Amino acid sequence: MKILIQRVKHAGVNIGGLPYSSIGKGILAFIGVEKGDSILEVEKFAKKTVNLRIFPDENDKMNRSLVDINGEMLIVSQFTLCGDCKKGTRPSFDKSAPPQSANELYEAFITEVQKYGIKTAHGQFGAMMEVSLINDGPVTFMLEGQA
Repeated sequence: MKILIQRVKHAGVNIGGLPYSSIGKGILAFIGVEKGDSILEVEKFAKKTVNLRIFPDENDKMNRSLVDINGEMLIVSQFTLCGDCKKGTRPSFDKSAPPQSANELYEAFITEVQKYGIKTAHGQFGAMMEVSLINDGPVTFMLEGQA
């Protein structure tokens, strides 16, 4: 599983040129599900993402989490995070999970984040989306691996 996390002032998704979902201050999380991923990765990465101390405290040090600031999370599926660009000039997506299992784990991630009391919004799995954001910092992190 790979999750690209961006600290944002606000972020939103349009589908077909129409607003679909949006958040205020919080995290935009792009989720890539790989073959072999399971609910264990979902639980591990949801916990890590909501508790990652990437928001400033009163001394402007990254010392607060999404939970601490009562922030929001926009969760967007992005299988291209699983692309391998090591060989040639065309990415290989052999590591990407099949759509059905990827969607199940994507939906499970949304549910798991909500268990922490986080207000969530999300994209539409498999849709062509336009994602807009104001990156706060910029602050961007990549979480990857297996549980």
